[in-house]
Amino acid sequence: MKRYCIKCQAGRAEYIEILRETQEGYVIRLVRQSGGSERIIQEEMTRELFDMCLKTGHIYEMTEAVNSVA
Repeated sequence: MKRYCIKCQAGRAEYIEILRETQEGYVIRLVRQSGGSERIIQEEMTRELFDMCLKTGHIYEMTEAVNSVA
């Protein structure tokens, strides 16, 4: 399962995990951590939106070193 970090405000951690691929895109788990709480949302993301987020740098793949900390 791949994780992608989302650029966000200082003091927050947000990332998405690709759960599975669909015909239209991906089923993702969105995790938001802020102020000691965590919110998890599972939803679908189109391939076009995912690719645009990667190209613009809004999301980027997390490295193994970061995965072990998160």
